[in-house]
Amino acid sequence: MSALESSSPEETRRLGEALGRAAEAGDVVLLSGELGAGKTVFVQGVARGLGFEGPVSSKSFVLLGEYAGRITLYHADLYRLESPDEVAELALEEISGNGVLVVEWPERGDVVLPKERLTLLFEVSGPETRRLTTEARGARAQALAEALGE
Repeated sequence: MSALESSSPEETRRLGEALGRAAEAGDVVLLSGELGAGKTVFVQGVARGLGFEGPVSSKSFVLLGEYAGRITLYHADLYRLESPDEVAELALEEISGNGVLVVEWPERGDVVLPKERLTLLFEVSGPETRRLTTEARGARAQALAEALGE
């Protein structure tokens, strides 16, 4: 595990963009942290790094968003789900196999999410600053972590 610091939403977006540029089909990224910690801002950057130019918003009321870039970004927000069984019903791994899967609130179904993944924990460290702690499981996850500047 290691940590990164972001001093602004734009810097958080740039970190996501770096990850998006390095992403390959099959990559899985899990984003944990309290509401307002910057997870969706990071996803906006991932989409930009993948070549998607349109808007990316929180998926709290739509469980899965799909954004077409050089690789499709599948953005799942599990906030409203109650159990791992509900997460399993989404079949996220099967749906997203040809793209990059980014999951907000993965703790709702951690046991059914892919084991090889990059996990980012977002912590509010000040009014505009964020601390991102990374945990890479697998070679692709490690490559993504390195793309973030670790």
